[in-house]
Amino acid sequence: MSLQDIQTRIAKAEADAGRAPGSVTLIAVSKVQPNARVQAVLDEGHRCFGENKVQEASGKWPEFRETYKGIDLHLIGPLQSNKTRAAMGLFNAIHTLDRPKLAKAIARIAQEEGQCPDLFVQVNTGEEDQKAGVLPTDADAFVAECVALDLPVKGLMCIPPVNEEPALHFALLAKIAARNGLSGLSMGMSSDFERAIALGATHIRVGSAIFGERVAG
Repeated sequence: MSLQDIQTRIAKAEADAGRAPGSVTLIAVSKVQPNARVQAVLDEGHRCFGENKVQEASGKWPEFRETYKGIDLHLIGPLQSNKTRAAMGLFNAIHTLDRPKLAKAIARIAQEEGQCPDLFVQVNTGEEDQKAGVLPTDADAFVAECVALDLPVKGLMCIPPVNEEPALHFALLAKIAARNGLSGLSMGMSSDFERAIALGATHIRVGSAIFGERVAG
């Protein structure tokens, strides 16, 4: 499948849901992809990408940014507190804000630097022990805590459990976002992004369907 195929499917899903064309941002998940594959997608004109690790992204994207203008880079993997400053200098958006310690670190650095990436609070909608994110019952209080720190919280993010119907989790995330006055919904991946768009996704994360299977673990 190609980038153009995915863009066509997004446009159809937007139309089917009665949503405005272009209302969904496609994040091309480029983690552990060879630079040649990433460059090919850049050459097609796409500019929004997602990375899981600060260290990998810092070794890849500064050079690309020298050649390609307008790159919009999103951190979609867990962020260690000691990598916060580096992440804030590299990414336009962070989708994995999930704990008070990290929120306070981001707020402190934002004060020092006078700028902050857009932020999404990760919600563990499946309440899975091995997965990051605030629990749904704690989400309202955590969003309020982040807002009180003057953090630019744009929305929520979730990764549904593998063996459950993702639409249930997308609907839950949308409900939590609505009651907190948040418009951003980072949800939906290669296998389920049409369902996510139908339920209000503003950002979808698609990797293998664009780049092919990853070449490393």
